Amino acid sequence: MRYTFYPGCALGASGVPYGKSARAVCDKLGVELADLPDWNCCGATAYMSVWQDRSLTISSRNLALAEQQGGDLVVVCSGCYCVLNKANQYLAESPDLRETVSRALAVVGLAYHGTVKVRHLVDVLVNDVGADRLRAAVTNKLTGLKVAPYSGCQLSRPFGGFDDPEIPRVLDEIVAATGATVVDYPVKARCCGGMLMTTRTEVTETLVGQLLACARDRGADCIVTACPLCQVNLECYQGQVSAALKRDLRMPVLTFTQLLGAAYGLPGDQLGLDQMMVPVAQLFEPRPRAEARAAS
Repeated sequence: MRYTFYPGCALGASGVPYGKSARAVCDKLGVELADLPDWNCCGATAYMSVWQDRSLTISSRNLALAEQQGGDLVVVCSGCYCVLNKANQYLAESPDLRETVSRALAVVGLAYHGTVKVRHLVDVLVNDVGADRLRAAVTNKLTGLKVAPYSGCQLSRPFGGFDDPEIPRVLDEIVAATGATVVDYPVKARCCGGMLMTTRTEVTETLVGQLLACARDRGADCIVTACPLCQVNLECYQGQVSAALKRDLRMPVLTFTQLLGAAYGLPGDQLGLDQMMVPVAQLFEPRPRAEARAAS
């Protein structure tokens, strides 16, 4: 299986462990991720509200480049997934916007005809690779590990047609394939606050605190997510969130590819496990999970 891969900005910065683990897991499963040549930032979710035409043009440049490669365009960032799909939809629905963007792309010798399907790697692994192959690759079954799957607000809506928008289940399938126990996590589709952490910290601390507290209260050993920004918010601000809410809410927060990689017996440095702010090695030690959690 070969796909054109859009890394996005996060994988070169805060999401380096996510990028490492995504590539390592795909290699293990025989999924080839061929980087989109000369890609640029998708424009991020905020830019469209500031300058819609320019934001669409930036996104559409990536789509035009992907169209030249053929096939589906795969992403691992839920923000990129949302923005690129939004560009596709807006261009399809508005002839005026399509004309504006087409003129801008023509200046650099590009054209986009609307044929690219943007997909998240979660979708690819569950629906193309399949649960049977995901399970078959497991060499280190994560029996006893209790995992709360957190999809966030942009993976299943408004463009995630491969999952239920309010009660997503696809991440649950991936967690179950590793042999870990899926924790019932009713807040799995709530927003973590996104970039509000940099502007309205008090708002996002509350949102993140609710997500961490729910996982704690449900007995989870860790949280698994599919978005680099969600991962950063949930992991990197645990100290100040715990202080603000006067409760110890510290726990490991992994990407789903790191969890899969651990179940596949891949070395921790290939999965970026040595780059996490909250230590995760204890999760995969060959001893009772309850003992590991009690020692944290």
